[in-house]
Amino acid sequence: MKCPDLQKQALLTILSICEKREQNVELLREMGGIAFLWNLSKSSSVQADVKETALFTLGTLAEANVYCKNSLCRKEIFTDLADWLVKEDAPLTKKRVIVYFLSVLVANNKLGQTLAQNTNCLDILLRLFRCCLFSGIALYTVSPNSSQLHQLWSSVSSALCGCVNNPHNEDGQRACVAVFPTVKKWIQQISLPQTEIFQPICSFISMTVANNSCVQESFAASGGLENLTLALIRFSLGSETSLLACQLAVSTSKTLSACVSDNSAIASDLAKYEVVCYLYLLLINPKLESEDRLSVLLTMGHCTEASGNPTSF
Repeated sequence: MKCPDLQKQALLTILSICEKREQNVELLREMGGIAFLWNLSKSSSVQADVKETALFTLGTLAEANVYCKNSLCRKEIFTDLADWLVKEDAPLTKKRVIVYFLSVLVANNKLGQTLAQNTNCLDILLRLFRCCLFSGIALYTVSPNSSQLHQLWSSVSSALCGCVNNPHNEDGQRACVAVFPTVKKWIQQISLPQTEIFQPICSFISMTVANNSCVQESFAASGGLENLTLALIRFSLGSETSLLACQLAVSTSKTLSACVSDNSAIASDLAKYEVVCYLYLLLINPKLESEDRLSVLLTMGHCTEASGNPTSF
């Protein structure tokens, strides 16, 4: 306990032993190893980096073994994670590990999603999602924390997607509506080179509005759908000369599809932007992969199906 370097080495050795070997993770759980690691991550007698490594180890083990994940889905654990995340003096590295651990516990797990909502973890993730993106971008070239802030934000975005999707979680989707006005502004402000920012935003929007007409309407009412459509037009126009613009146009098209799927009232409103013309421009682009071409066709289908007069698009 007095040798932090050896403690971290032991934790990494556990990871190595358990990697891609579910039976080893199960053996560790049965002998009390998971509970020990959790207690180690909370211990006041070990150094901060050891606690972070213990938490990362737990997340990796839970990702590899569903029984390990289920054993960690307890209200008191989620409550501790929420308390740690709101501490202003907590280092960014610890917050990143906590968010990673949370994202593992909610992924493909209804119980984890419910606990995240009931222990305030979801609300805290939404606050982090709002506040740490552009505070990092504003300092992107001058602050050593900027890169870490962006990595934290990306992890938060992934965790939020897990909170609302697979299984589909309408309560989580409704909670995420609160950040739509912020997301609308981001779509306006993000420039072409910032794919590492735009892609997570598209994923978040797609997961949050998926198969939920009320949330789709909230996104449209916030102005998000209009800005997303304008972004699609901008990227489509640049796609002939830029592979990056082409990739962003495809991502935007997929997101737009999720926003209007099975919602003809919203889809028909896109006619004024002549969206199908820009989707066709994208569709005939030789840079497009076959899979991307199909997704663009699907978006075109959603748009034209919503109108009795497809030429109005």
